[in-house]
Amino acid sequence: MGGWSTIVVLACAVAAGPDEATTANSTRDWPQWRGSHRDGICRETGLLQEWPAEGPPLLWKSTGRGAGYSTPTVVAGRVYGMGNRGDDEVVWCLDLATGNQLWVSPVAPKPARAGGGYEGPRCSPAFHDGKLYALGIQGDLACFEAATGKKVWSLNYKTRFAGRMMSTWGFSESPYIDDGKLIITPGGPEAAIAAVKLTDGSTVWTAKAPEGGGAGYSSIVEGQVGKTKYYATWLKSRFVGVAADSGKLLFEYPGVANTTANIPTAIVRDDHVFVTTGYSDGGAALLKLTAKPDGSIDATPVWKRASRELQNHHGGAVLLDGHLYFGHGHNQGNPVCVEFLTGKPKWGPTRGPGTGSAAVLAADGRLYFRYQNGLMALFDATPRELRVISTFTLPDQSGKPSWPHPVISAGRLLIRDQDTLLCYDVRRKS
Repeated sequence: MGGWSTIVVLACAVAAGPDEATTANSTRDWPQWRGSHRDGICRETGLLQEWPAEGPPLLWKSTGRGAGYSTPTVVAGRVYGMGNRGDDEVVWCLDLATGNQLWVSPVAPKPARAGGGYEGPRCSPAFHDGKLYALGIQGDLACFEAATGKKVWSLNYKTRFAGRMMSTWGFSESPYIDDGKLIITPGGPEAAIAAVKLTDGSTVWTAKAPEGGGAGYSSIVEGQVGKTKYYATWLKSRFVGVAADSGKLLFEYPGVANTTANIPTAIVRDDHVFVTTGYSDGGAALLKLTAKPDGSIDATPVWKRASRELQNHHGGAVLLDGHLYFGHGHNQGNPVCVEFLTGKPKWGPTRGPGTGSAAVLAADGRLYFRYQNGLMALFDATPRELRVISTFTLPDQSGKPSWPHPVISAGRLLIRDQDTLLCYDVRRKS
Protein backbone atom coordinates (compact mmCIF):
# COMPACT_ATOMS: atom_id res chain seq x y z
CA MET A 1 0.00 0.00 0.00
CA GLY A 2 2.83 2.30 -0.77
CA GLY A 3 4.30 4.23 -3.70
CA TRP A 4 3.59 4.44 -7.38
CA SER A 5 3.92 1.77 -10.04
CA THR A 6 4.72 2.55 -13.66
CA ILE A 7 2.21 1.09 -16.05
CA VAL A 8 0.77 1.83 -19.45
CA VAL A 9 -2.65 3.44 -19.49
CA LEU A 10 -5.21 1.81 -21.73
CA ALA A 11 -5.61 4.11 -24.72
CA CYS A 12 -9.34 3.63 -25.01
CA ALA A 13 -12.13 1.72 -23.29
CA VAL A 14 -14.28 -0.70 -25.23
CA ALA A 15 -17.38 -2.60 -24.30
CA ALA A 16 -16.66 -6.12 -23.11
CA GLY A 17 -18.46 -9.09 -24.56
CA PRO A 18 -19.40 -12.10 -22.43
CA ASP A 19 -16.01 -13.78 -22.95
CA GLU A 20 -14.09 -10.64 -22.00
CA ALA A 21 -16.06 -10.10 -18.78
CA THR A 22 -14.36 -13.01 -17.00
CA THR A 23 -11.01 -11.71 -15.75
CA ALA A 24 -9.79 -8.50 -14.16
CA ASN A 25 -6.67 -6.64 -15.31
CA SER A 26 -4.98 -5.09 -12.27
CA THR A 27 -3.28 -2.39 -14.37
CA ARG A 28 -6.50 -0.76 -15.56
CA ASP A 29 -9.48 -2.28 -13.74
CA TRP A 30 -11.05 -1.44 -10.37
CA PRO A 31 -12.56 -4.82 -9.46
CA GLN A 32 -13.43 -4.24 -5.80
CA TRP A 33 -13.74 -1.65 -3.03
CA ARG A 34 -10.73 0.71 -3.12
CA GLY A 35 -9.23 -0.98 -6.19
CA SER A 36 -7.19 -4.07 -7.01
CA HIS A 37 -5.07 -3.78 -3.85
CA ARG A 38 -7.88 -2.40 -1.64
CA ASP A 39 -5.71 0.65 -0.87
CA GLY A 40 -7.41 3.54 -2.73
CA ILE A 41 -4.50 3.89 -5.17
CA CYS A 42 -4.90 3.90 -8.96
CA ARG A 43 -1.61 2.87 -10.57
CA GLU A 44 -2.29 4.34 -13.99
CA THR A 45 -0.02 7.07 -15.34
CA GLY A 46 -0.51 9.58 -18.13
CA LEU A 47 -3.38 11.27 -16.28
CA LEU A 48 -4.22 14.98 -16.26
CA GLN A 49 -2.03 16.86 -13.79
CA GLU A 50 -4.49 19.76 -13.61
CA TRP A 51 -8.07 20.36 -14.67
CA PRO A 52 -9.79 23.14 -16.60
CA ALA A 53 -11.88 25.47 -14.44
CA GLU A 54 -15.05 23.59 -15.43
CA GLY A 55 -13.41 20.23 -14.71
CA PRO A 56 -12.13 17.49 -17.04
CA PRO A 57 -14.19 16.65 -20.16
CA LEU A 58 -17.48 14.92 -19.29
CA LEU A 59 -17.83 11.85 -21.52
CA TRP A 60 -21.27 10.73 -20.40
CA LYS A 61 -23.87 10.94 -17.66
CA SER A 62 -25.97 7.90 -16.76
CA THR A 63 -29.18 8.36 -14.77
CA GLY A 64 -31.48 5.73 -13.31
CA ARG A 65 -28.82 4.25 -11.01
CA GLY A 66 -31.20 4.35 -8.06
CA ALA A 67 -30.75 5.70 -4.55
CA GLY A 68 -27.71 4.68 -2.55
CA TYR A 69 -24.06 5.28 -1.72
CA SER A 70 -22.44 2.39 -3.59
CA THR A 71 -19.04 3.17 -5.13
CA PRO A 72 -18.78 1.56 -8.59
CA THR A 73 -16.34 -1.14 -9.65
CA VAL A 74 -14.93 -1.53 -13.17
CA VAL A 75 -13.71 -4.62 -15.05
CA ALA A 76 -13.00 -5.15 -18.77
CA GLY A 77 -14.92 -2.10 -19.93
CA ARG A 78 -17.92 -2.70 -17.70
CA VAL A 79 -19.07 -0.66 -14.71
CA TYR A 80 -20.92 -2.32 -11.83
CA GLY A 81 -22.84 -0.68 -9.00
CA MET A 82 -25.88 -0.88 -6.73
CA GLY A 83 -28.98 1.16 -5.96
CA ASN A 84 -32.63 1.12 -4.92
CA ARG A 85 -35.10 0.93 -7.80
CA GLY A 86 -38.79 0.77 -7.14
CA ASP A 87 -39.33 -2.00 -4.60
CA ASP A 88 -35.91 -3.64 -5.01
CA GLU A 89 -32.26 -3.28 -4.17
CA VAL A 90 -30.49 -3.95 -7.46
CA VAL A 91 -27.06 -4.41 -8.98
CA TRP A 92 -26.49 -2.89 -12.42
CA CYS A 93 -23.96 -3.07 -15.25
CA LEU A 94 -23.03 -0.29 -17.69
CA ASP A 95 -20.79 -0.01 -20.73
CA LEU A 96 -17.75 2.09 -19.70
CA ALA A 97 -17.40 3.57 -23.20
CA THR A 98 -20.96 4.88 -23.51
CA GLY A 99 -22.70 4.66 -20.12
CA ASN A 100 -25.44 2.50 -21.65
CA GLN A 101 -27.03 -0.01 -19.32
CA LEU A 102 -26.23 -3.65 -20.18
CA TRP A 103 -28.26 -5.33 -17.43
CA VAL A 104 -29.88 -4.84 -14.04
CA SER A 105 -30.78 -7.56 -11.51
CA PRO A 106 -32.48 -7.56 -8.09
CA VAL A 107 -30.44 -8.39 -5.00
CA ALA A 108 -33.30 -8.26 -2.51
CA PRO A 109 -36.57 -6.48 -1.80
CA LYS A 110 -35.98 -2.92 -0.67
CA PRO A 111 -36.20 -2.69 3.14
CA ALA A 112 -39.23 -0.85 4.50
CA ARG A 113 -36.91 1.24 6.70
CA ALA A 114 -33.98 2.10 4.50
CA GLY A 115 -30.69 2.37 6.31
CA GLY A 116 -31.52 4.67 9.21
CA GLY A 117 -32.73 7.42 6.89
CA TYR A 118 -29.95 7.02 4.30
CA GLU A 119 -31.63 5.09 1.52
CA GLY A 120 -29.96 2.49 -0.63
CA PRO A 121 -27.04 0.02 -0.58
CA ARG A 122 -23.46 1.03 0.23
CA CYS A 123 -21.52 -1.98 -1.08
CA SER A 124 -19.03 -1.90 -3.96
CA PRO A 125 -19.68 -5.15 -5.86
CA ALA A 126 -16.64 -7.45 -5.93
CA PHE A 127 -15.61 -9.13 -9.20
CA HIS A 128 -13.79 -12.43 -9.63
CA ASP A 129 -13.54 -14.92 -12.49
CA GLY A 130 -16.67 -13.82 -14.30
CA LYS A 131 -18.80 -13.51 -11.16
CA LEU A 132 -20.01 -10.48 -9.21
CA TYR A 133 -20.75 -10.43 -5.45
CA ALA A 134 -23.00 -7.73 -3.95
CA LEU A 135 -24.42 -7.02 -0.47
CA GLY A 136 -27.67 -5.24 0.44
CA ILE A 137 -28.17 -3.23 3.63
CA GLN A 138 -30.31 -5.94 5.29
CA GLY A 139 -27.53 -8.51 4.84
CA ASP A 140 -28.62 -10.06 1.53
CA LEU A 141 -25.46 -11.33 -0.20
CA ALA A 142 -25.81 -12.50 -3.81
CA CYS A 143 -23.59 -13.86 -6.58
CA PHE A 144 -24.28 -12.97 -10.23
CA GLU A 145 -22.89 -13.87 -13.63
CA ALA A 146 -21.00 -10.70 -14.59
CA ALA A 147 -21.78 -11.10 -18.28
CA THR A 148 -25.56 -11.47 -17.96
CA GLY A 149 -26.66 -10.49 -14.44
CA LYS A 150 -28.15 -13.94 -13.79
CA LYS A 151 -28.26 -14.70 -10.07
CA VAL A 152 -26.22 -17.78 -9.14
CA TRP A 153 -26.81 -18.00 -5.38
CA SER A 154 -27.74 -15.87 -2.39
CA LEU A 155 -27.74 -15.93 1.41
CA ASN A 156 -28.74 -13.62 4.23
CA TYR A 157 -26.43 -12.57 7.08
CA LYS A 158 -29.23 -12.52 9.63
CA THR A 159 -30.74 -15.89 8.67
CA ARG A 160 -27.47 -17.79 8.16
CA PHE A 161 -25.27 -16.20 10.83
CA ALA A 162 -27.61 -14.32 13.22
CA GLY A 163 -25.85 -11.26 11.86
CA ARG A 164 -26.26 -7.81 13.32
CA MET A 165 -24.85 -4.32 12.90
CA MET A 166 -23.31 -2.18 15.62
CA SER A 167 -25.93 0.53 14.93
CA THR A 168 -28.86 1.43 12.72
CA TRP A 169 -27.54 2.21 9.22
CA GLY A 170 -27.50 -1.27 7.71
CA PHE A 171 -24.78 -3.61 6.43
CA SER A 172 -22.27 -1.52 4.55
CA GLU A 173 -19.16 -3.61 3.89
CA SER A 174 -17.82 -4.62 0.50
CA PRO A 175 -17.02 -8.37 0.53
CA TYR A 176 -13.41 -9.49 0.15
CA ILE A 177 -12.40 -12.32 -2.21
CA ASP A 178 -9.43 -14.57 -1.46
CA ASP A 179 -8.39 -18.15 -2.16
CA GLY A 180 -11.76 -19.33 -3.45
CA LYS A 181 -13.62 -17.75 -0.55
CA LEU A 182 -15.71 -14.67 0.10
CA ILE A 183 -14.70 -13.12 3.44
CA ILE A 184 -17.58 -11.26 5.10
CA THR A 185 -18.57 -9.61 8.40
CA PRO A 186 -22.03 -10.74 9.54
CA GLY A 187 -21.36 -9.53 13.11
CA GLY A 188 -23.19 -12.44 14.73
CA PRO A 189 -22.34 -13.87 18.17
CA GLU A 190 -21.01 -17.08 16.60
CA ALA A 191 -19.96 -15.50 13.30
CA ALA A 192 -18.47 -12.05 13.70
CA ILE A 193 -16.51 -12.82 10.52
CA ALA A 194 -17.18 -15.71 8.14
CA ALA A 195 -15.82 -17.34 5.00
CA VAL A 196 -18.13 -18.81 2.35
CA LYS A 197 -17.32 -20.58 -0.90
CA LEU A 198 -17.41 -18.48 -4.05
CA THR A 199 -19.04 -21.30 -5.98
CA ASP A 200 -22.20 -21.80 -3.93
CA GLY A 201 -22.09 -19.62 -0.80
CA SER A 202 -21.70 -22.57 1.56
CA THR A 203 -19.97 -21.84 4.86
CA VAL A 204 -16.25 -22.65 5.14
CA TRP A 205 -15.67 -21.31 8.67
CA THR A 206 -16.99 -18.79 11.15
CA ALA A 207 -15.02 -16.65 13.61
CA LYS A 208 -16.16 -15.74 17.09
CA ALA A 209 -15.33 -12.40 18.71
CA PRO A 210 -17.20 -12.60 22.04
CA GLU A 211 -16.90 -8.89 22.81
CA GLY A 212 -17.32 -7.67 19.24
CA GLY A 213 -20.81 -6.22 19.58
CA GLY A 214 -21.88 -6.47 15.94
CA ALA A 215 -20.41 -5.59 12.55
CA GLY A 216 -18.83 -2.23 11.85
CA TYR A 217 -19.17 -0.28 8.62
CA SER A 218 -15.65 -1.08 7.45
CA SER A 219 -14.41 -3.72 4.99
CA ILE A 220 -12.00 -6.63 5.39
CA VAL A 221 -8.26 -6.26 4.74
CA GLU A 222 -5.64 -9.01 4.50
CA GLY A 223 -2.17 -9.23 6.02
CA GLN A 224 0.50 -11.65 7.13
CA VAL A 225 2.72 -11.89 10.22
CA GLY A 226 5.47 -14.46 9.85
CA LYS A 227 3.77 -17.49 8.36
CA THR A 228 0.33 -16.53 9.65
CA LYS A 229 -2.10 -14.96 7.20
CA TYR A 230 -5.02 -13.03 8.66
CA TYR A 231 -8.14 -11.06 7.78
CA ALA A 232 -8.99 -7.97 9.83
CA THR A 233 -11.78 -5.42 10.18
CA TRP A 234 -13.73 -3.23 12.60
CA LEU A 235 -16.50 -4.53 14.83
CA LYS A 236 -18.41 -2.33 17.28
CA SER A 237 -16.02 -2.47 20.20
CA ARG A 238 -12.71 -3.37 18.60
CA PHE A 239 -10.55 -3.96 15.55
CA VAL A 240 -10.03 -7.72 15.17
CA GLY A 241 -7.91 -10.12 13.14
CA VAL A 242 -8.68 -13.79 12.46
CA ALA A 243 -6.70 -16.64 10.92
CA ALA A 244 -7.29 -16.94 7.18
CA ASP A 245 -7.35 -20.74 7.24
CA SER A 246 -9.65 -21.30 10.22
CA GLY A 247 -11.24 -18.07 11.49
CA LYS A 248 -9.43 -18.39 14.84
CA LEU A 249 -9.37 -15.05 16.66
CA LEU A 250 -5.74 -13.86 16.58
CA PHE A 251 -5.77 -10.30 17.90
CA GLU A 252 -8.06 -7.52 19.14
CA TYR A 253 -7.51 -3.79 19.53
CA PRO A 254 -10.23 -1.66 21.18
CA GLY A 255 -8.15 1.50 21.46
CA VAL A 256 -9.85 3.93 19.04
CA ALA A 257 -13.19 2.17 18.55
CA ASN A 258 -16.23 4.41 18.83
CA THR A 259 -19.68 3.23 19.87
CA THR A 260 -21.62 4.69 16.91
CA ALA A 261 -20.02 3.70 13.59
CA ASN A 262 -16.49 2.44 12.90
CA ILE A 263 -16.12 3.09 9.19
CA PRO A 264 -12.69 3.58 7.51
CA THR A 265 -10.97 0.56 5.97
CA ALA A 266 -7.63 -0.19 7.64
CA ILE A 267 -4.29 0.15 5.84
CA VAL A 268 -1.77 -2.71 6.07
CA ARG A 269 1.94 -2.42 5.33
CA ASP A 270 4.14 -5.37 6.28
CA ASP A 271 3.62 -5.98 10.03
CA HIS A 272 1.95 -2.60 10.66
CA VAL A 273 -1.75 -1.69 10.44
CA PHE A 274 -3.16 1.85 10.48
CA VAL A 275 -6.66 2.17 11.96
CA THR A 276 -8.84 5.23 12.46
CA THR A 277 -12.46 6.08 13.34
CA GLY A 278 -14.61 9.17 13.79
CA TYR A 279 -16.89 10.62 16.47
CA SER A 280 -15.71 12.07 19.79
CA ASP A 281 -14.52 8.71 21.10
CA GLY A 282 -12.59 7.74 17.96
CA GLY A 283 -9.06 8.61 16.91
CA ALA A 284 -6.16 7.00 15.05
CA ALA A 285 -3.44 4.46 15.81
CA LEU A 286 -0.67 2.49 14.18
CA LEU A 287 -0.46 -1.12 15.36
CA LYS A 288 2.66 -3.30 15.29
CA LEU A 289 1.75 -6.96 14.87
CA THR A 290 4.04 -9.63 16.32
CA ALA A 291 3.62 -13.40 16.22
CA LYS A 292 3.35 -15.08 19.66
CA PRO A 293 4.45 -18.62 20.57
CA ASP A 294 0.85 -19.82 20.97
CA GLY A 295 0.06 -18.89 17.35
CA SER A 296 -1.86 -15.73 18.18
CA ILE A 297 -0.70 -12.20 17.32
CA ASP A 298 0.18 -9.35 19.63
CA ALA A 299 -1.19 -5.96 18.45
CA THR A 300 0.72 -3.14 20.14
CA PRO A 301 0.15 0.56 19.38
CA VAL A 302 3.26 2.27 18.00
CA TRP A 303 1.47 5.60 18.24
CA LYS A 304 -2.06 6.70 19.07
CA ARG A 305 -3.92 9.99 18.67
CA ALA A 306 -7.15 11.17 20.28
CA SER A 307 -10.08 12.16 18.08
CA ARG A 308 -9.41 15.89 18.40
CA GLU A 309 -5.83 15.34 17.20
CA LEU A 310 -6.30 12.91 14.32
CA GLN A 311 -9.26 10.96 12.97
CA ASN A 312 -11.03 10.03 9.78
CA HIS A 313 -14.82 9.88 9.99
CA HIS A 314 -15.19 8.27 6.57
CA GLY A 315 -13.70 8.75 3.13
CA GLY A 316 -10.61 6.71 3.90
CA ALA A 317 -6.86 7.25 3.76
CA VAL A 318 -4.11 6.40 1.29
CA LEU A 319 -0.48 5.50 2.01
CA LEU A 320 2.14 6.82 -0.40
CA ASP A 321 5.89 6.58 0.12
CA GLY A 322 5.63 6.30 3.88
CA HIS A 323 3.02 9.04 4.35
CA LEU A 324 -0.70 8.89 5.08
CA TYR A 325 -3.08 11.34 3.39
CA PHE A 326 -6.73 11.77 4.37
CA GLY A 327 -9.42 14.15 5.58
CA HIS A 328 -9.31 14.80 9.33
CA GLY A 329 -12.29 15.57 11.55
CA HIS A 330 -15.78 14.34 12.22
CA ASN A 331 -17.98 15.37 9.26
CA GLN A 332 -14.91 17.18 7.99
CA GLY A 333 -12.38 16.45 5.27
CA ASN A 334 -9.60 18.73 6.46
CA PRO A 335 -6.54 17.56 4.50
CA VAL A 336 -3.67 16.16 6.53
CA CYS A 337 -0.40 14.35 5.85
CA VAL A 338 1.34 12.33 8.57
CA GLU A 339 4.30 9.98 8.69
CA PHE A 340 3.06 6.39 8.74
CA LEU A 341 5.56 5.00 11.23
CA THR A 342 5.63 7.95 13.67
CA GLY A 343 2.27 9.72 13.34
CA LYS A 344 4.17 12.99 13.02
CA PRO A 345 2.23 15.60 11.01
CA LYS A 346 4.00 16.85 7.88
CA TRP A 347 1.25 19.36 7.09
CA GLY A 348 -2.30 19.98 8.26
CA PRO A 349 -4.87 19.27 9.28
CA THR A 350 -6.01 22.42 7.56
CA ARG A 351 -9.18 23.65 5.95
CA GLY A 352 -9.53 22.47 2.37
CA PRO A 353 -11.48 23.92 -0.58
CA GLY A 354 -14.61 21.85 0.11
CA THR A 355 -16.80 21.13 3.13
CA GLY A 356 -17.92 17.97 4.88
CA SER A 357 -16.23 14.59 4.79
CA ALA A 358 -13.92 13.81 1.87
CA ALA A 359 -13.51 10.52 -0.02
CA VAL A 360 -9.89 10.12 -1.14
CA LEU A 361 -8.27 8.53 -4.20
CA ALA A 362 -4.58 8.65 -5.23
CA ALA A 363 -3.42 8.50 -8.86
CA ASP A 364 -0.33 9.54 -10.83
CA GLY A 365 1.17 11.88 -8.23
CA ARG A 366 -2.13 13.51 -7.33
CA LEU A 367 -4.76 13.20 -4.60
CA TYR A 368 -8.44 13.35 -5.57
CA PHE A 369 -10.64 14.66 -2.72
CA ARG A 370 -14.38 14.29 -3.33
CA TYR A 371 -16.05 16.52 -0.73
CA GLN A 372 -19.46 15.94 0.81
CA ASN A 373 -20.74 19.24 -0.64
CA GLY A 374 -20.03 18.06 -4.23
CA LEU A 375 -16.71 19.79 -4.79
CA MET A 376 -13.88 17.84 -6.45
CA ALA A 377 -10.31 18.86 -5.60
CA LEU A 378 -6.96 17.83 -7.03
CA PHE A 379 -3.94 18.08 -4.67
CA ASP A 380 -0.25 17.46 -5.22
CA ALA A 381 0.63 14.20 -3.41
CA THR A 382 3.65 15.46 -1.52
CA PRO A 383 4.58 15.62 2.17
CA ARG A 384 6.26 19.00 1.65
CA GLU A 385 3.12 21.14 1.70
CA LEU A 386 -0.58 21.15 0.87
CA ARG A 387 -0.83 22.38 -2.71
CA VAL A 388 -4.27 22.66 -4.30
CA ILE A 389 -3.93 22.17 -8.06
CA SER A 390 -7.53 22.34 -9.33
CA THR A 391 -11.15 22.26 -8.22
CA PHE A 392 -14.56 21.99 -9.85
CA THR A 393 -18.13 21.50 -8.67
CA LEU A 394 -20.02 18.39 -9.71
CA PRO A 395 -23.13 19.13 -11.82
CA ASP A 396 -26.72 18.07 -11.14
CA GLN A 397 -26.19 17.26 -7.48
CA SER A 398 -28.85 15.24 -5.67
CA GLY A 399 -28.80 17.37 -2.54
CA LYS A 400 -27.81 14.31 -0.51
CA PRO A 401 -24.27 13.86 0.84
CA SER A 402 -21.65 13.19 -1.86
CA TRP A 403 -20.10 10.13 -0.19
CA PRO A 404 -19.28 7.46 -2.83
CA HIS A 405 -15.56 7.37 -3.56
CA PRO A 406 -14.10 8.51 -6.89
CA VAL A 407 -12.78 5.72 -9.13
CA ILE A 408 -10.32 5.82 -12.03
CA SER A 409 -10.21 3.03 -14.62
CA ALA A 410 -8.72 3.14 -18.12
CA GLY A 411 -8.27 6.90 -17.87
CA ARG A 412 -11.89 7.49 -16.87
CA LEU A 413 -12.87 9.18 -13.62
CA LEU A 414 -16.19 7.83 -12.34
CA ILE A 415 -18.22 9.70 -9.71
CA ARG A 416 -21.54 8.45 -8.32
CA ASP A 417 -24.19 10.69 -6.77
CA GLN A 418 -27.36 8.74 -5.97
CA ASP A 419 -29.30 8.24 -9.23
CA THR A 420 -26.51 9.63 -11.44
CA LEU A 421 -23.11 8.32 -12.50
CA LEU A 422 -20.69 10.75 -14.17
CA CYS A 423 -17.76 9.69 -16.36
CA TYR A 424 -14.89 12.11 -17.05
CA ASP A 425 -11.91 11.78 -19.38
CA VAL A 426 -8.77 12.34 -17.27
CA ARG A 427 -6.21 11.09 -19.77
CA ARG A 428 -3.39 13.47 -20.59
CA LYS A 429 -3.36 14.41 -24.27
CA SER A 430 -0.05 13.93 -26.08
